[in-house]
Amino acid sequence: MKIELMRKVDYFAGIPLCFLVTPWVRFASLLAGKESAPPNNVLFLELSEMGSAILADPAMRKMRRAANAELHFLIFKSNAASLRLLGTVPESNVFTIRGDNFINLTLDSVRFLIWARRRGIDTVIDLELFSRYSALLTGLSGAVRRIGFHAFNNEGLYRGSMLTHRVAYNPHLHIAKNFIALVNAVLAGKAELPFSKTVIDDSEISLARARVEPGAIEMMRGRIRNAYPEYDESRHRIVLINPHAGDLLPQRRWMPERFVAVMRGLLGDDERLLILITGSLQEREEAARLQRQVGDGRCVNFAGCHALDELPALYQVAELMLTNDSGPGHFSAVTDLRTFVLFGPETPLLYGSLGNSTPIYAGLACSPCVSAANHRKTPCTDNVCLQVITAEAVLRQLREALAESK
Repeated sequence: MKIELMRKVDYFAGIPLCFLVTPWVRFASLLAGKESAPPNNVLFLELSEMGSAILADPAMRKMRRAANAELHFLIFKSNAASLRLLGTVPESNVFTIRGDNFINLTLDSVRFLIWARRRGIDTVIDLELFSRYSALLTGLSGAVRRIGFHAFNNEGLYRGSMLTHRVAYNPHLHIAKNFIALVNAVLAGKAELPFSKTVIDDSEISLARARVEPGAIEMMRGRIRNAYPEYDESRHRIVLINPHAGDLLPQRRWMPERFVAVMRGLLGDDERLLILITGSLQEREEAARLQRQVGDGRCVNFAGCHALDELPALYQVAELMLTNDSGPGHFSAVTDLRTFVLFGPETPLLYGSLGNSTPIYAGLACSPCVSAANHRKTPCTDNVCLQVITAEAVLRQLREALAESK
């Protein structure tokens, strides 16, 4: 389903469904009694953002480390590959939901509720920011512990009373720390209102590194040679350009002509430079248009030439990446790749990469204009926040980084 349709369904159907389901969830909780055994089978629920699966990894590792719990994950099928980058959750413990149409969404939701009971899921941690759909899945999961963000006195964020542990979402704290706060609520020795009254140190949100085998690196170099036969690993310096930003928030896209200007500038600086335009197979045509506009043989359309779980190998052979605020900015964080991320309607203070990343952000008075409070939907159709970031300013930063790595 399209993003806008999903938002409407979540609002117009989700609110009354949460209202109707709440009495049943409360009654079932009374029958179940108070939790006694420690967490054993813990499910993390994050459906719609691939990058969030990376940002949630420190929280998942803390949960496993502190409680010695078996981890499970629920995610949309189209985003599931992001979990393979670090492999924190075993593939057999990942349940995927098809979101391509309403029938599949409904069928898979019912299948999940059966699967959760068969797996003995006793704890659900809802990572979504006030989604009614995820609240319903959490409330009906059968888990004795249900943890998520609660609106408390915030207006317009109603999603029933599905939670046993209600955590205050902090809009001034990086989302990775908010995810840690959810885990801290599970581990708290006593009830709090609201959870979680804890200090979360920066060290708690450090990411693990993806393990990349030498064979995977050689295979990736072979893919690059297929796309650019003159590629010589001892000579060429690879720069990755990711001009895409997904469909969830098109306002995150920097202007295509500015990507073109940056690529032309870099290629003119150094004849050893090789630029790969990355993206999914569906984004290959758009990448081809940019490649033609650059008009240089050392600008290669590499979109669709790799699977998502092969990205760490690509990042290992590259020297630098420029990307819109999207999944690759977070995927590269599992490697040491120097990454520059263009931010506009969102802020790096809350959604910045946890890796070797430099945000490029103008910080207008209206930014960020998307938040949990508006379900990441902005009325803006004129993303000045990105338009004021010039190609010259970006080029300057990339040139400095390339000079440092010589």
